[in-house]
Amino acid sequence: MNTASVSTQQASVSERVKAAAAALALGMVLIYTVGFAASASVHNAAHDTRHAIAFPCH
Repeated sequence: MNTASVSTQQASVSERVKAAAAALALGMVLIYTVGFAASASVHNAAHDTRHAIAFPCH
């Protein structure tokens, strides 16, 4: 099988689920980390997102 045909094949459902789970986990880690950041500019940048997912920030 040549490389061109492999790269154009659709990802299987399990691969898509793994990718979505990894993206969700990374996003939650980033939101959690920003939630405890001491920097005011970082706090303000993520303020609305934290409130949207019910993360307490103050």
